[in-house]
Amino acid sequence: MATKYVYLFSEGNANMRELLGGKGANLAEMTNIGLPVPQGFTITTEACTQYYEDGQKINDEIQAQIMEYIVKMEEITGKKFGDLDNPLLVSVRSGARASMPGMMDTILNLGLNEQVVEVMAQKSNNPRWAWDCYRRFIQMYSDVVMEVGKKYFEQLIDQMKEARGVTQDVELTADDLKELAGQFKAEYKSKIGADFPTDPKEQLMGAIKAVFRSWDNPRANVYRRDNDIPYSWGTAVNVQSMAFGNMGDDCGTGVAFTRNPATGEKKLFGEFLTNAQGEDVVAGVRTPMPIAEMAEKFPEAFAQFEGVCKTLEDHYRDMQDMEFTVEHGKLFMLQTRNGKRTPAAALKIACDLVDEGMIDEKKAVAMIEPRSLDTLLHPQFDAEVLKKTPVIGSALAASPGAASGKIVFTAEDAKEWAARGEKVVLVRLETSPEDIEGMKAAQGILTVRGGMTSHAAVVARGMGTCCVSGCSAIVMDEENKQFELAGKTFHEGDWLSLDGSTGKIYDGAIPTMDASIGGEFGRVMAWCDKY
Repeated sequence: MATKYVYLFSEGNANMRELLGGKGANLAEMTNIGLPVPQGFTITTEACTQYYEDGQKINDEIQAQIMEYIVKMEEITGKKFGDLDNPLLVSVRSGARASMPGMMDTILNLGLNEQVVEVMAQKSNNPRWAWDCYRRFIQMYSDVVMEVGKKYFEQLIDQMKEARGVTQDVELTADDLKELAGQFKAEYKSKIGADFPTDPKEQLMGAIKAVFRSWDNPRANVYRRDNDIPYSWGTAVNVQSMAFGNMGDDCGTGVAFTRNPATGEKKLFGEFLTNAQGEDVVAGVRTPMPIAEMAEKFPEAFAQFEGVCKTLEDHYRDMQDMEFTVEHGKLFMLQTRNGKRTPAAALKIACDLVDEGMIDEKKAVAMIEPRSLDTLLHPQFDAEVLKKTPVIGSALAASPGAASGKIVFTAEDAKEWAARGEKVVLVRLETSPEDIEGMKAAQGILTVRGGMTSHAAVVARGMGTCCVSGCSAIVMDEENKQFELAGKTFHEGDWLSLDGSTGKIYDGAIPTMDASIGGEFGRVMAWCDKY
């Protein structure tokens, strides 16, 4: 019997993590328990291993199986790849068996070309949406699959916004986005020397290859080393029909946790953006609204979402981190996984789940990452000195702890300065996965954009590094390595202090004190001794 390399979501389950990766196994599980998941299929981790064995090629056998499953997906959705009547668009996303947030690659809106985008613009009566999808696809495909680099595209968007006198991407019109798509394709051709691919099947194979390749990228290798994830595991690839959060004001996208990942409080925590796609929330391009506001904007979808949260937490018996999209008021679940949390939150959640009768004490102990406990012994600012120090700004308390250091503006500088014994605070517009080594070297991280679920926040919480995110009051001048805040200009090398537990930013260096141990720590330690 030939190896089965591809599974529909309806063919898998949560116990198939090794084969389907974490995301694929959970999409299958959510499908099985009847949640609203856009359907698709998973290409297994074994296909990734085979890809490397075959000298980084997708062999004929695997290609044939993928094509067979495209047909099955067309039957499920009633849409067809590259069709001018009812086109199928998909997202292609990685999914290793251990969660590696932000380390691997994603491509959205795959299946678009000049003809399909015109059809979508006409049929939907929403040309802005169609062209927004197309320019996003060209940008992501160029960056992720062809490695053109996203900064060129960001510059083109910024020039367009400046020319139109607007500040947000959402203020650009359909014609602006159409013009951008043309500029993006010209940029692609000048860098690659060939036209942007128009055949959806060619696009799909390119995207799958890119996800397999991202298993071996430098940032993924750094993350794996830090988190003891074996290289031999490989990654799965999930191909899923698109749900659109960017079709207008009755659409949106969000990331949410069933409990607060910073404190452990049992209360829905997350963020939502109207008229947006998933990457906008995570990449921190626009600063989103808290999830509670979604209840006012989309009461029905929100009520359904609250029900889904309860179902998922009861099912997995752990705090869940979920991505979802609302398309014309209808809820779609794009993923769920056990949520990354701060060490303090991990203790509280473990104790609460025991008190709620969801898990036993042994399971509670097993849920806690032993290495994370030392971060609870994190320093805090000396309260007496703090009282006398002026607060120059405040933003989101994204990852707790206290940090004082000299300001640096790039991940490379953070690494270099820290290597020679300097304490540094990394200040960025927003962090991206390439910044991981600089983030590790820094005492604390401060970003101008992005929310509590942005890359900087999630990665900092996982590392136990203090982070304050989304300080929009900062006027950044990266080129000259300086920024303005509270009427003062701060230069590279100036001292800055951050409190990741309150989100406050202080001028100068503040001494720190050792932390004190609370009741939940003692409770969990007693269970450790007992078992």
